[in-house]
Amino acid sequence: MRADRLVSLVLLLRRYDRLSAPALARELEVSTRTVLRDIEALSAAGVPVYAERGRHGGFALMPGFRTELTGLNHDEALALMIAGARHGAFGLGPALASAMLKVADALPETTRAAAERLLIEPETDLLARRRATEDLAGPLVAEIRNAVLTGRKLRLKYAASWRTVDPIGLVTVRGQTYLLATKEGADRTYRLSRVQAAEQLDEPADRPDHVDLDAVWRDRSTRFRTGGDQITVELLLEPARHEELLATALTVLAEEAGPGGRLRLTVTFQDARHAEWALWQLDAEALTPQSLRTALHDRATAIAARYERPIDRR
Repeated sequence: MRADRLVSLVLLLRRYDRLSAPALARELEVSTRTVLRDIEALSAAGVPVYAERGRHGGFALMPGFRTELTGLNHDEALALMIAGARHGAFGLGPALASAMLKVADALPETTRAAAERLLIEPETDLLARRRATEDLAGPLVAEIRNAVLTGRKLRLKYAASWRTVDPIGLVTVRGQTYLLATKEGADRTYRLSRVQAAEQLDEPADRPDHVDLDAVWRDRSTRFRTGGDQITVELLLEPARHEELLATALTVLAEEAGPGGRLRLTVTFQDARHAEWALWQLDAEALTPQSLRTALHDRATAIAARYERPIDRR
């Protein structure tokens, strides 16, 4: 643990040239006294760190001291920097940040400068809508992740009840993380944001030694999309709302140019109630089924009647 912190301290000084002890303590999430002890340990180990006094002083490394990273060409290094800019999944955000700090320190300045020109998945889009993210407790995710990686049974509190499952793998899609597992041999999929507590057990999980997680996810996704009271809808939609539709529909079966510059799509929703809500939010026009057109017509009529009545100010 301390060795990792010492490496991080060196990399922070490489990145920022000079930092005060309180600033280093904030970055490393330790006390100022711990930072001072770490500085002494680095000096004793031969790392050329020195202190500059004064208002703008702090700790710094002798010029030219750096680590090296070989074997990567410019595009490979750039791809690694951009990929590392994304939030870490499966509760590995802090580890990712630490790893990228090490990578950034070892790359040429030209590559680091180039990475600053590229940005993927910012927090908001052009319409100032925030990207959907989960608020997952670090210890809970770590407990689940460890059970998955070590092959131990997992006890979960999910939907207010406890259950013991055999974890297969973790999948993150569109900012949501799912645990794929089996319970008494039956497939189960749990959304991590709905897990209230988790406990890794000593008993080995009942699962195969190797798994094609992508194939398992595709199979479960297909079964989910084709089961239940799903409804197929043909609709007309403004192109600007296309991404919003993709975020709420289960599947898109067909898509083509429609009248008036709109898109004509055939999609499936989880049920009729979901379809009515989604099309109302998207200001889309339902073409089929007729039952959905009738439901949207009745909703629009009720709202129009509400605003036709004079305001009762009593």
